[in-house]
Amino acid sequence: MLFFLAQGYRVIAHDRRGHGRSTQTDLGNDMDTYAADSAALVAHLGLEDAIHVGHSTGGGEVVRYVARYGGEGRVAKAAIISAIPPVMVKSETNPGGTPIEVFDGFRAGMANRAQFYRDVPEGPFYGYNRPGAKIDQGVIDNWWRQGMMGGTKAHYDCIKVFSETDHTEDLKAITVPVLVMHSEDDQIVPFADSGPLSAKLLPNATLKVYKDYPHGMPTTHADVINADLLAFFKS
Repeated sequence: MLFFLAQGYRVIAHDRRGHGRSTQTDLGNDMDTYAADSAALVAHLGLEDAIHVGHSTGGGEVVRYVARYGGEGRVAKAAIISAIPPVMVKSETNPGGTPIEVFDGFRAGMANRAQFYRDVPEGPFYGYNRPGAKIDQGVIDNWWRQGMMGGTKAHYDCIKVFSETDHTEDLKAITVPVLVMHSEDDQIVPFADSGPLSAKLLPNATLKVYKDYPHGMPTTHADVINADLLAFFKS
């Protein structure tokens, strides 16, 4: 956010319901409501020609929002980073997806969130489980801090949201330019079943592929990701 403020942009971020400093409601923890919440914020602030950027589940949120609420000059462009669309879970129609048992394991992890929110960033999220990885304890601690701020019910429900929401029709409906950023070494949202497929479904997409970056590359490689976003914003 500081980087883009320094470039002269107005920068706005929100905490998804049940996450961060948002109200820990037990209701509305689904993608339709996430998008509606974003729309309410955009309308309240009177934003026009905005560029929406979303990472991971937030990328799905951006896609659903832009598809349903992005008309009438509201959205100029969008960027999705390490994002969940089109759909993550394996099924007959999505044979390359991630087996449901993986997400069931996430749900089981909610029984001890405090440990689960250590294990994920210490391992696959930032690629710290790769040989030779430089581990940043501050990044791990901050991931844990952010996770523990949110509500258990919202986080539990969100596992279904990010794994089972199908964004296929949303992607087809978006006409503004969209930058799709994904790494081939993403261990959370596997590359082959996400970024390239989204880019094919989007009418006006640019696919930017990274080789050895982790899922959390906006943090671990902020200098590269920020520069690539800026170039897209100005193009």
